[in-house]
Amino acid sequence: MMFGLCVRPAWTRTAVRKWLLLWLLLKLLALVCTVALFCELGIYYAVIVGCDWPPLKAPGGQGHESSSPPALRALFLADTHLLGALKGHWLDKLRREWQMERAFQTALWFFEPDVVFVLGDLFDEGKWSSPEDFQDDVQRFQMMFRHSSNTELFVVVGNHDIGFHYEMDWYKLQRFEGVFNFTSAKVVTKKGINFVLVNSIALQGDGCSICEKVENDLLQLSLALNCSRQLDPSHSNENCKEKEIFPASVPILLQHYPLYRVSDEECTGEDSASPEEKKLLFREKYDTLSLEASKKLLWWFRPRLILSGHTHSACTVLHDEHLPEISIASFNWRNRNNPSFLLGSITATDFALAKCFLPRESTVGAVYLTAGVMVVNLILFHFHFWQWMMHYLINKHKSI
Repeated sequence: MMFGLCVRPAWTRTAVRKWLLLWLLLKLLALVCTVALFCELGIYYAVIVGCDWPPLKAPGGQGHESSSPPALRALFLADTHLLGALKGHWLDKLRREWQMERAFQTALWFFEPDVVFVLGDLFDEGKWSSPEDFQDDVQRFQMMFRHSSNTELFVVVGNHDIGFHYEMDWYKLQRFEGVFNFTSAKVVTKKGINFVLVNSIALQGDGCSICEKVENDLLQLSLALNCSRQLDPSHSNENCKEKEIFPASVPILLQHYPLYRVSDEECTGEDSASPEEKKLLFREKYDTLSLEASKKLLWWFRPRLILSGHTHSACTVLHDEHLPEISIASFNWRNRNNPSFLLGSITATDFALAKCFLPRESTVGAVYLTAGVMVVNLILFHFHFWQWMMHYLINKHKSI
């Protein structure tokens, strides 16, 4: 009887092995789920939480935020480049759109901006898209960049939306304008602040029908803005009669193409162009606006700030040694490893800007790679691979 008590049933070892294997699978599942949740959701919160709205300086120059007037909170991004039906692998499309949606929705939830501006190249293939493909691209964009009624979203047209100047036509332009309520020369006024939205693709100065209309519309808008800034009820001005009245605020210029500059050589920052790209000279009417068109815009509107996109890299330049222009880096990881966007606290007389970086794709890749190594090691330890390897090496050493 005593001998019988010491005998272990054969099924006990099998059951233990099954439970150990189940425990391994549970550990692997927990690790994989934790890493996936962090890389696909949590990392956006972890990174964006380090950003904040920039404070406006008080009139006396103190370092505290001014309490009056209330600032408009604006979020600026550029070059989302949603892939269409013609180019790119479906997995690449799915991955990039998920990244941008998560980043934008996290920023929207965290910052609750009053207004969002997207500075062109919403799509990658808008200039080639069929009506059906374009509608599909629009629906995906609207899904990714959905927002509450407390936030307004405005877009500026880019060359990938309607084509470069030689590809642009009325059909593509009107298709884009109809969907996004965009006009090639438009003033958006919020809290007494004037934003001028410009179709920079049409500023070629070659007399094309679209170019002539856009330039004329911009000229009329500039007259109306200048009349509003100089308006005096006690004096009549023939040139200002029947002009739309805007708040007397110096405008902010929003467009896709940057104003003319020779290159990005003077640009600095971790999201500026690479050293190789900085050596390349920009081509007028392709990489930037022409010098002539740039001078026109500056003369017509005399803005206090210019924001642009197109180059996919960030840059800050001063025009006429005092007027800042900021080129915003691409929001799409397909174009760069470290996308970013701008947060702006803006009043009718002042503004403050802060850059917010998104998670580096290389960081996400490193986390996944580390997790993969951990998974492999857990499996190998479970099957005593390292123990077997040590015994093998020791025995081999003894035999020598």
